[in-house]
Amino acid sequence: MAISKRKKFLVKHASWLLMIVLLVFWEFICRALQVPQFLFPAPTAVLEAGIARWEIISMHALQTLYTTLVGFAIAVAFGLLVGMAVGSSPLVYRALYPMMVGFNSIPKVAFVPVLVVWFGIGTVPAILTAFLISFFPVLVNVATGLSTLEPELEDVLRSMGASKLDILRKVGLPRTMPYFFASLKVAITLAFVGSVISETVASNLGIGYLMMAASSSMDMALVFAGLIVIGAMGVGMYELFALTEKRFTGWANRGSGGVA
Repeated sequence: MAISKRKKFLVKHASWLLMIVLLVFWEFICRALQVPQFLFPAPTAVLEAGIARWEIISMHALQTLYTTLVGFAIAVAFGLLVGMAVGSSPLVYRALYPMMVGFNSIPKVAFVPVLVVWFGIGTVPAILTAFLISFFPVLVNVATGLSTLEPELEDVLRSMGASKLDILRKVGLPRTMPYFFASLKVAITLAFVGSVISETVASNLGIGYLMMAASSSMDMALVFAGLIVIGAMGVGMYELFALTEKRFTGWANRGSGGVA
């Protein structure tokens, strides 16, 4: 019984325990090897920098969160609509899907200079970069969910008088929900990547800009504080969508030991 309780405790708090171990190891290495702070600051130095400059960090973090969520919302809407078209129509699939794959293969950082020329330095390039890098997972998952609908089921529904729109609305979309919510967890993390990439190149506000400014003055503690803030926001949004997925698609999860 005691072993079972200990195992449940370890499984429940595994991520926190691993994080504590890594932080202690990180601190030990920095102190034992006397690593200069401008090269690799210890966790205590990063914490001090975060507390001392929390107002500045929070201002830039809110800007990054704003651009990420706006770009992500556009990506979800676009990916959902195009994914429905691609997944429900063989003609659209043949015409559009190869083009989307080719577009997704282009590194999104290559679009940032173009966006700067079109929209100038600021928020808009960051939003569009977040959109460009995060819409493809939504598109692919929605299209996959619709295209895996059994032909036999469609035939039965048509024989009962259901139109193609009825099949899409009453069967296709509900069947696609697990794919859709799974894609949201991937897309939101990619949206943060897109925002920060654009902010490091074409912005004067945001965590990406803050990190570039800090690195230019060799303030690595502030750089690592920015990295931790980005990671924390990404984990928070991921967990939010994981909870939403469980709430709306719990019927699709047949086991409790899988990955969220």
